[in-house]
Amino acid sequence: MANKKIGLFFGSFNPIHIGHLIIANYMANFTELDEVWFVVSPQNPFKEKKSLGNMYDRLEMVNLAIEGLEKLRASDIEFNLPQPSYTIDTLVYLQEKYPNNDFVLIMGEDNLAGLLKWKNADIILRDYRIIVYPRPGYDGGELKNHPSVTMTDTPVMELSSTFVRKAIKENKNIKFFTPDKVVEFIDKKGLYL
Repeated sequence: MANKKIGLFFGSFNPIHIGHLIIANYMANFTELDEVWFVVSPQNPFKEKKSLGNMYDRLEMVNLAIEGLEKLRASDIEFNLPQPSYTIDTLVYLQEKYPNNDFVLIMGEDNLAGLLKWKNADIILRDYRIIVYPRPGYDGGELKNHPSVTMTDTPVMELSSTFVRKAIKENKNIKFFTPDKVVEFIDKKGLYL
């Protein structure tokens, strides 16, 4: 049996919103991927730790958002890896843990443009495929034509977690920005106030 192709969508998901879900659902249904895993980052090396919501809350919101969608999964794999987590270390760990899966990176054009600054970028490009979604105002740069890179026509929304957090803080209604179950969870726990 052929290996399963798993797309890894890394992010803080602080909170997860409809833009993330559109990207993941597109990748799971319009590319050759069998599944997409939301890899919830405990800490992104480029982000301030204190601005991040609790990682278990963020993981729970992802689970609530994707309930019942069999091609989408939430992963807490980075919770148990050394901090801050570097993508290459997570990839190597996942490949050892799940030898029958082929892991593919999902990233936005903004990340692709900065990929060469990442730890072991050369190894990522050599050993892994990367599927890229467009980001308005960004150009994937020289790596767009790299043999490991596939550009897609994923529909993209200009919606950010920062925007959603700010809306909550300002007591605005966030319906449709994120699934209802996530809105309820945020309300119940009083997150981002």
